[in-house]
Amino acid sequence: MSEQAGLQRGLTARHIRFMALGSAIGTGLFYGSASAIQMAGPSVLLAYLIAGAAVYMVMRALGEMAVHNPVSGSFGQYASNYIGPLAGFITGWTYAFEMIIVCLADVTAFGIYMGFWFPDVPRWIWVLSIIFFIGALNLCSVKVFGELEFWLSLLKVGAIVAMILAGLGIMLFGFGLAESGAATGIHNLWEHGGFMPNGIGGLIASFAVVVFAFGGIEIIGITAGEAKNPQQVLPRAINAVPMRILLFYVLTLFVLMAIFPWPQIGSQGSPFVQIFDSLGISSAAAILNIVVISAAVSAINSDIFGAGRMLYGMARQGQAPAGFAKVSRHGVPWLTVVVMAAALLAGVVLNYLIPDNVFLVIASIATFATVWVWLMILAAQVGMRRSMSRTEVAALKFPVPFWPVAPAAAIAFMVFIFGVLGYFPDTQPALWVGFIWIALLVVAYWLWVRPKDMEGQVASVPAAGLED
Repeated sequence: MSEQAGLQRGLTARHIRFMALGSAIGTGLFYGSASAIQMAGPSVLLAYLIAGAAVYMVMRALGEMAVHNPVSGSFGQYASNYIGPLAGFITGWTYAFEMIIVCLADVTAFGIYMGFWFPDVPRWIWVLSIIFFIGALNLCSVKVFGELEFWLSLLKVGAIVAMILAGLGIMLFGFGLAESGAATGIHNLWEHGGFMPNGIGGLIASFAVVVFAFGGIEIIGITAGEAKNPQQVLPRAINAVPMRILLFYVLTLFVLMAIFPWPQIGSQGSPFVQIFDSLGISSAAAILNIVVISAAVSAINSDIFGAGRMLYGMARQGQAPAGFAKVSRHGVPWLTVVVMAAALLAGVVLNYLIPDNVFLVIASIATFATVWVWLMILAAQVGMRRSMSRTEVAALKFPVPFWPVAPAAAIAFMVFIFGVLGYFPDTQPALWVGFIWIALLVVAYWLWVRPKDMEGQVASVPAAGLED
């Protein structure tokens, strides 16, 4: 705990539980689910279940390490400790890179959403305003951050629950669509081409979108350095992951595809708008806009927090500029927040110069970064187990279940996702960008970080001799 003297443990169980909840609910569900359904049809439910099981194993692996050793920048430091300094360096910077990429997409999404109400205001103005607002917010104490995430996540959860209840009302009591004679019911899951209308290839293709939807859930581990009672709070938050996946993804899409034939989903805008329109709610689009704005703000807020804490932890290990380890009187690594906000200013330029479709590639790049981070978490947990004695393993307070079979299966799934990205032409550029990024980090490590490590090792030799 002494390593965390610079940070303040201001995040309660309520904060972390809803941060974990909010990280799993974003544009990946509100909009990305429609494209996943078009790829796989009703069998997309299997994709979410399979990917959800793999993500749960990632979270349990992270939880085992975080409860055993709760530190800031958690999985970057675990990769350094249990795989090697190079792995930690690549993982930490790849996570920060992922957060910047996702933030660029989210700040642009925020500008698009605000354009719904203010079409005459240039989008870049909204992008600039949200960057300054979130940046200022992250300079406050971590408790302020936790409170904002709690309320934003509560709003998103409320919208999901309302949609599920509305969908069940349409199915069971004949509200809305039943009056028009539209056929609703679970038979829609196997009609219109069958349960797997596009074959196994469509199911496999949907994994790229499905995995992207789960990206960011690893922020639970980042909170370890600022959580009150992490040994109690983190296991509860992580164990809630399966129920969240079942409720907020599988059940939501099940209701959607039972009400609408799957080829129609997303063809008339957001699936959420379709549900509320069916109930005769004329302001459905406005209601959805409030929800997706909250989702975007929550995502930007969490991404800046996560990247900042990761860079803070890396700076303490000498793998990032030393200034990133400085904290304000509120216990916030302020320089990382400033740098992240400055990087996001590129979003203002992108919104001025680059067309919207560039973010399809950005989403794929974010998927590569996400899967890399998850793979390193799993590998680090394996490395930690191999370094421990049987007595130490028996003393673990939150061990991974079904060891070693389940972690091995999750690792195989992550490698499979890399293969999916490389196989389909639309996502191949993301794989090339990802590998080039990894290669650049390897070069950067050997040029700047490795020499410092060697100097430290050499300097420690005479000091040890004097002590002897």
